[in-house]
Amino acid sequence: MHENIAAETNIQQNSINLLSHKNVGYTYLTPDECLKLRDGKLNEVILKDILISQLQKINGFDYKGNAYTFSPKNIAKAIEELNVPLNEGLMSANQKISDKLMLGTSYDEELIDGVKKSFSLQYIDFKYPENNVFHITEEFSVNRQMTTEMEKTRRPDLVVFINGIPLCVIELKKSSIDAEQGISQMIRNQGKDEIPHLFKFIQLTIAGNNHSPHYGTAGTPKKFYAVWEEEESLEELASMVKERTISPLDKTLYALLKPKRLLELLHSYIIFDNKIKKIARYQQFFAIKEIVKKINTFDNTGKRGGGLIWHTQGSGKSLTMAMLTKVIKRDIPASKIIVVTDRKDLDRQIHMTFANSEIQAGRASSGHDLIEKLQSGVSVITTLIHKFETIRNEKFQNMNANIFVLVDEAHRTQNDDNPDTLHKAMKNAFPNGCYLGFTGTPLLKREKSSIAKFGGLIHKYTIDQAVRDKAVLPLLYEGRLVDQWVNDESGLDRRFEMIARDLNDEQKLDLKKKWARFKRVASSERRLEMIALDINEHFVNNIKETGFKAMLATSSKYEAIKYHSIFEEYGNIKTAFVISTPDSREGFDEVDESNKQFVNEAWNKIIRKYGDEESYLDKIKDEFIEGEEIELLIVVDKLLTGFDAPRAAILYIDKELKEHTLLQAIARVNRLYDGKDFGFIIDYRGLLGNLDQALNSYSTLSGFDEDDIVGAVIDIKTEVARVKTYYSHLQELFKPVVNQKDMESFEVFLADEDKRKSFYELLSQFARALKLSLSSDKLEEVFTRVEIETYKKAMKFYSDLRRSVKIRYHEEVNFGKYEKQMQKLLDTFISAKEVNQLTKLVNIFDAEFDGEIERIVGNNARADAIISATAKVITEKREQNPAYYDKLSKRIQEILDEYKEGRLSDEEKLKHAKDIRNLLMKKNESDEEEYPEAIRHQTHMKAFYDNLKETMASVQPEQFILFIQQLDALFKEASKKPDWENNNDVKNAIDQDIDDLLWTLEKEHGAAFESYDVIINQARSIGINNYAKR
Repeated sequence: MHENIAAETNIQQNSINLLSHKNVGYTYLTPDECLKLRDGKLNEVILKDILISQLQKINGFDYKGNAYTFSPKNIAKAIEELNVPLNEGLMSANQKISDKLMLGTSYDEELIDGVKKSFSLQYIDFKYPENNVFHITEEFSVNRQMTTEMEKTRRPDLVVFINGIPLCVIELKKSSIDAEQGISQMIRNQGKDEIPHLFKFIQLTIAGNNHSPHYGTAGTPKKFYAVWEEEESLEELASMVKERTISPLDKTLYALLKPKRLLELLHSYIIFDNKIKKIARYQQFFAIKEIVKKINTFDNTGKRGGGLIWHTQGSGKSLTMAMLTKVIKRDIPASKIIVVTDRKDLDRQIHMTFANSEIQAGRASSGHDLIEKLQSGVSVITTLIHKFETIRNEKFQNMNANIFVLVDEAHRTQNDDNPDTLHKAMKNAFPNGCYLGFTGTPLLKREKSSIAKFGGLIHKYTIDQAVRDKAVLPLLYEGRLVDQWVNDESGLDRRFEMIARDLNDEQKLDLKKKWARFKRVASSERRLEMIALDINEHFVNNIKETGFKAMLATSSKYEAIKYHSIFEEYGNIKTAFVISTPDSREGFDEVDESNKQFVNEAWNKIIRKYGDEESYLDKIKDEFIEGEEIELLIVVDKLLTGFDAPRAAILYIDKELKEHTLLQAIARVNRLYDGKDFGFIIDYRGLLGNLDQALNSYSTLSGFDEDDIVGAVIDIKTEVARVKTYYSHLQELFKPVVNQKDMESFEVFLADEDKRKSFYELLSQFARALKLSLSSDKLEEVFTRVEIETYKKAMKFYSDLRRSVKIRYHEEVNFGKYEKQMQKLLDTFISAKEVNQLTKLVNIFDAEFDGEIERIVGNNARADAIISATAKVITEKREQNPAYYDKLSKRIQEILDEYKEGRLSDEEKLKHAKDIRNLLMKKNESDEEEYPEAIRHQTHMKAFYDNLKETMASVQPEQFILFIQQLDALFKEASKKPDWENNNDVKNAIDQDIDDLLWTLEKEHGAAFESYDVIINQARSIGINNYAKR
């Protein structure tokens, strides 16, 4: 058995043993048993007999003192209606099925006295878990939707069923294979041409290897696959696994798939957010469980317990509140839930999250509207805390103990020491209410005592945990002290040299022009101009055209507008600014009258263009998040908190920030996005100095306990130093290459596919680290100029090698989500004029192919390029004519073996490679002469001839040719019907027609066949792969 398969089989078997252990309770079904329960049909995924039995067992109804079960007709109807068609897409079907699984359905039953009455039917018994049956199987083969490909089926490693319904898919890889491969396979299998008819039922997906399992649900993108950290006891697991070390995979399977836990997850912790299916992360799950425990405790006055939940920014706080609301509404139907925020944009955001999650919530438009909603039947209300001023003035009070107040960013509203605070007004309005505070930042030391009055800390999820779990990205910090540059001419000269050090001549010339402008500005504006120039050069040389964006936080409205005007004059970056009305308190430091006039004029332009402040803010936000017309967003206070823009990769800071506002601001760039490894903080105010001490030793963060802010930011120098590590790994990979100056030797060394994969991965890591380093002022604090030049030359060499290898081995090599960043590095820092950009691969049938081959140096390299390109076409086309293409594959292997053994020269290898290509392109007339004249130049009929001539050797030649012509006519006619290749009725008719033709050959022409089925299957496969539209 192949090493990879053996290792994965071992992991698979361990997983089955774990889940089928008596303490867990799954029943194992062999693939054959499972197929039998599917009536032998690979298109069916429900174990129908089990489901019928369970629907009868867990459902029933009482009527006039007697117990009844549902009629067979209604049971059949329930199964049929659960199998929602895919005509509106996978996720639409999945949502409809999920609703049925969670809510059940109802059917009319005709009763003994002739009365018809509707009764509820459940697919899963969530109330009594022991009434359900749990099965697991392996190698669950399912027919693909598109059957013209080489692989007709997909075969998930493990599938979990509840009551015969497939609800969880598990893909496993051996430990040496990246967990991402399992996730990619899971995502691929959900494609419309794959096995969506399985995934429309799926609620939980688990993928990865023994050491790095991740979980998600149907439709989860790769970046949102999460790790599960169990917070409850694993003692039972330890008692079950004794003969080997318990792995992270064991812990994940046990934690997520214990029947009671799995039912809990399905019932309460999966939600559709604007049609996107989401499953709770572990911190959300355990927080809600702890909250439910707390709110079901009562003090001696009958008040429910409350408290605070601290989940760091970016970890899904709004979704936690939505899931919690659903749980409370389900468990306490008479409850009224009020979600309180202190800012309009947060109120709107939470209200939208609730709406997208199908929670009907009323949004209070005023204080009086809030009172009306509280007095009405509206059970979920979102409101601003400022509206409690009206409640206080109206002396409104509600004594209900089933009122739950969810306070967002509770650190800003919780202080009730002052009886006049709005928080106090909120408490007075609901004296028996249950108060649950949520915060995305840690509590300051001075807040911890007062927060105890909120009910104490219920659950926390720290910055360090979120980074470790990859729920958010680590933040790299770099301080740039602008005052050191602008105070004297020598400082300015040093700064010019710093910025220009790694630029090419053209870029340096452009920088000199900007520098000349800078020298002319008034000294009072020099600081602003210097920072603008620094940001401009940093953004253009490192971020522009990579797909990422940036934000700039500045101190005042005047500075925000001024920065925007400077960037407009440079003309390199598309910028916009967000400010509030000139008379608001935001950025309130415009003491100069001319500055005020400048701001007022800019504001009037905004209002003329957008109509009002809300429309202006919405337009800018939407364009920054989704569009391409804003690359750098300049802000003062608005959007520094509660604003999610995953493409934002850099926050430039020219503003005094401290404590909560600093942590909230830097979190704007910690969100996950494809190709984004870090968020970057470039600080022009020295807020964190040299970052060489504990974070809470800096005045800006001194109010926090050190343990609460560990990992908030990382010194960029720690990442710069990684360049050396990745460079060393590349050097180590190529150590066996004898001639280190010969590109051909490197290319030959990379003939092995596994070595190429290692090279591409190491080069990607090296390129990303080098790009980050060259963007940083700290580079020369870590490396000498000699080392830097060494790394740049290595990058040039390895990128050229990558291009050559791509052509030689005919591979679509790119770094996917990192490709734009790598090209940016080459263009900006690695002498762009000398770098050959990767070009599109040329197909062997293209006219340019010969020209591309001639540009390759060396006959051996040319031969490899032709062979690799030819082999790719053979793989792609094999299913159209397996016999013919297998013959060509065998010949290619013979050429490679003969060359390796020294029996072919470079020239001979090239000649043979060209011969193989010519055969594939049908350029040799002698190839056609091998076929009977009646079918020459008829590609489809030749495919039948090649693949059936051995199994039909007993047929006379003229009858065999006639049979092939009949097959050709049969498939031509069938292919006129839309989607015929996926239509079982059409395929069954084809099989019957072929069967009739074979019967005639036997009975009337003396042929003898061992098996009709073998011939029919061969003919159908060849026919579908040749006649189906591609």
